[in-house]
Amino acid sequence: MIDNLSLPELVAQMFVVRASGCLFDHQIRYPEWEPTSSKLRYYLEKLGVGGVILVGGSAAELAVRSHQLQSWAKFPLLLAADIEEGVGQRFAGATWFGPPMAIAEVARHDAGKADRYAEQMGAVTAIEARAIGLNWIFAPVVDVNNNPDNPVINVRAFGETPEIVGKLAAAFIRGAGQHPVLTTAKHFPGHGDTAVDSHLELPVLPHSPARLAQVELPPFVEAIAAGADAVMSAHLLIPAWDAEFPATLSRKILIGKLREELGFEGLIVTDALVMGAIANKYGANEAAVLAAEAGADVLLMPLDPEGAILAVCEAVTQGRLGISQIKESVKRIWSAKAKVGLLVKEKEKAVNSTLMESIDLSLLANPQARSTAADILRDSLKFGGSLPLVAKKPSENQLLRNLIVVDDVLGCEFLGNHTPAIAIPAKYGYELQLIDDRTGAIAENTGAEHFSPTLLQIFIRGNCFRGSAGLTEAAQDWFKKLLKTGELQAVLIYGSPYVLEQFLPHLPPSIPYVFCFGQMPAAQSLALELLFGINETGNA
Repeated sequence: MIDNLSLPELVAQMFVVRASGCLFDHQIRYPEWEPTSSKLRYYLEKLGVGGVILVGGSAAELAVRSHQLQSWAKFPLLLAADIEEGVGQRFAGATWFGPPMAIAEVARHDAGKADRYAEQMGAVTAIEARAIGLNWIFAPVVDVNNNPDNPVINVRAFGETPEIVGKLAAAFIRGAGQHPVLTTAKHFPGHGDTAVDSHLELPVLPHSPARLAQVELPPFVEAIAAGADAVMSAHLLIPAWDAEFPATLSRKILIGKLREELGFEGLIVTDALVMGAIANKYGANEAAVLAAEAGADVLLMPLDPEGAILAVCEAVTQGRLGISQIKESVKRIWSAKAKVGLLVKEKEKAVNSTLMESIDLSLLANPQARSTAADILRDSLKFGGSLPLVAKKPSENQLLRNLIVVDDVLGCEFLGNHTPAIAIPAKYGYELQLIDDRTGAIAENTGAEHFSPTLLQIFIRGNCFRGSAGLTEAAQDWFKKLLKTGELQAVLIYGSPYVLEQFLPHLPPSIPYVFCFGQMPAAQSLALELLFGINETGNA
């Protein structure tokens, strides 16, 4: 069939566009990136775009959404999501694991258990992805996070050494590989040793070829050997390999290193082309052309899909790109589609029999999957000081304060009056005070005039677009203030272990602390139950 496709149809198969996982246009949260239903249907039905990456909505919504998109599509779709921490990370209701670095923490004490956890996490993620119509997992992260200041990889990595990262990433791939989904090792050749977020600007990896071969590349070698279906490129400039183009746009790196040296034969997919590291310099459409020239098979998240398709077609007609290279990419894409049960020659059969038979909401968040997720979090907890904390009744004119510090109050989907970080302290008489970096100076938010025994809970981790991996000014100021006044009763940190390391040298040994890699409600429960000595029956 590939020989029967027009040039625009061939090129369109190389593109994966972003869309909201919600069903209705009024639910779209990022209109710059997420098209309306009519525009999205045009991309799929008329242009023949090859895939969609989905963000937002519940798992149940996505089951309906995935069927809707497949029914619109000219050709069966690869449906992808960034579900590095399980399907529940992006789609409410499914299993949400802690970040991969939690398993790396387990590996410090029990390598065999960590290996089993990573494999189980991969299997659960694959089962639940298929259960809601997804067939492409943009995971695992194979970067070695050996830079504590890394603002974007951070706890998304499986660890800080190539040995642990390679072993755990390979285990995740083995687990997922038991099911008909595609896995993706990212971000080639390694985004771990950077202090710049490529969503915002272009990082430079200044290392020698010898260092790259020693640290950055080995986990990708293991991931490929374990059967990774795709490798995602990083928006990084690596002068030792290519002083002109970032890895995503470098033929020396994608073909010379990944294809020829490492022998990778699967899909090469770019990181999102809307990211600042690429878009700021090259523009939306030219970036797509350069990535295709460099050897990428799949062009992810162009800002203007139709314009980018036309630009790549024009590059072919002008002789910049060979039609044979385009066809080779489409062959790889269709082979991948066949692997996950999408039969391109029989579109209706593929959609109706393969997709709908796989959708089964009963497979989501079953007790065993949730128990595994909780075990990983529990086994990776860090704690110290005088535990458990006995919440004493404050004297007259005082209050017990539950001070929660977050990056952005409006973006905290893991917090609410019902979630443990707020609900459990409330049972002990703690009154909530919620702070972020927009809230203002301490003087404006002190709360009680008198001494206030304070439980300090901090939610901080590296994330896309955050720009920093460390403490916010608000978190630092409150920690110092509470230590100085003697108000600090206990500290709970959710997210980055590097934040804990910044606190520990200043924390008196008598003050209890608990650290959890996760930030979701299950993580909050585990941390607070440990802090207050709450047993499984809910009693202190």
